[in-house]
Amino acid sequence: MNLYQNRFRFKVAIIVVAFLIGFVSLYYTNTLVSQLIQREKAQITLFSKALRYLWDRENEESMKFILEEIIKANTSVPTIATDENENIITERNLNTKGMSEEAKQLYLEKELARMKEEFPPIKINIGKDRYHLIYYRSSDLIYQLKYYPYIQLTVIAIFGLLAYLAFSYSRRAEQNRVWVGLAKETAHQLGTPISSLLAWVEYLKTNAMTEEILDEINKDVRRLEIIAARFSNIGSQTALLQEDIAKIIEEMLAYLRPRISTKIQLEYHNFLPYNFSVRLNRYLFEWVLENLIKNSVDAIQAEGKIVVETRLSSKDKLLYIDISDNGKGIPPRKIKRVFDPGYTTKKRGWGLGLTLAKRIIEEYHKGKIFVKYSELDKGTKFRIILKR
Repeated sequence: MNLYQNRFRFKVAIIVVAFLIGFVSLYYTNTLVSQLIQREKAQITLFSKALRYLWDRENEESMKFILEEIIKANTSVPTIATDENENIITERNLNTKGMSEEAKQLYLEKELARMKEEFPPIKINIGKDRYHLIYYRSSDLIYQLKYYPYIQLTVIAIFGLLAYLAFSYSRRAEQNRVWVGLAKETAHQLGTPISSLLAWVEYLKTNAMTEEILDEINKDVRRLEIIAARFSNIGSQTALLQEDIAKIIEEMLAYLRPRISTKIQLEYHNFLPYNFSVRLNRYLFEWVLENLIKNSVDAIQAEGKIVVETRLSSKDKLLYIDISDNGKGIPPRKIKRVFDPGYTTKKRGWGLGLTLAKRIIEEYHKGKIFVKYSELDKGTKFRIILKR
């Protein structure tokens, strides 16, 4: 899964899993607390009953009741009963199964010492100068409750670490893709003027130089200078100047017309006031415009039309620049992904052009760029919005 392209879903998944961990933790804790409450209630009832029997010292059933009702009926609290000399009489809820007598004795003595440190014993008088002592400690259930928050924090920490590592890997992978993409985009940008210059060189080998040819060569050389300026502006403090937007678009279209298929028409409809200007970086904005037009060219299968329109919003506060074509269109489920790095439907190229266009418009010019309309086999319209 591409974490960058699915970052929103991945974040939602992390939140959902964290919520489930919290919910399960709360449910488990509440279950433990409920069990403790029920057990303590039963113990209080049991000890009350025991005391009632012990009032009758001559009752022969007293000791039997203590051993069977208190000791044997207890199924969770580790308990050891001793005589007045602390000789072990019996034990309950201690895992001595499979131990030899010697090992069992050492284990019980160790547990007895542990119980002495944890709680004072319950003294039960059974005759003159005779008594039994009931030692006990917290059950395993209480220990689970005690250490559960630490276990929970460890699980959440591991989960957070895995999520961080996943995002870090995705970020590094994305950085690598961007560098590769920039290299390929540079080659793609340079390809048009270089190919054109090579063609002129071949032409000049067999034909004489004319003013028209010289002008076209100058355009290609100028184009190389513009491309260099574009890349030098990426990542640096970009100066925005008042520029005649209509003039920039007209010059861009004039350069592209002889360099695309003659079956594709490039039209410009300008509805702006005369000499209308807006603050922008010419080199970067031309890059955006060229990328959008080239995408439209690629979307047109054989012949078609690309229309660029400029107009003001109803209150004249925003500038709308629309680039539309009658190409193959974009599938509805993919419209939101067209600006993601690496997304492309073309066999050539890397899919960085629209990503850079979005960054140039939104980060450098504080504007917006989005797909205004798209329908399969009917065409697509991109819209750029700039503030006056």
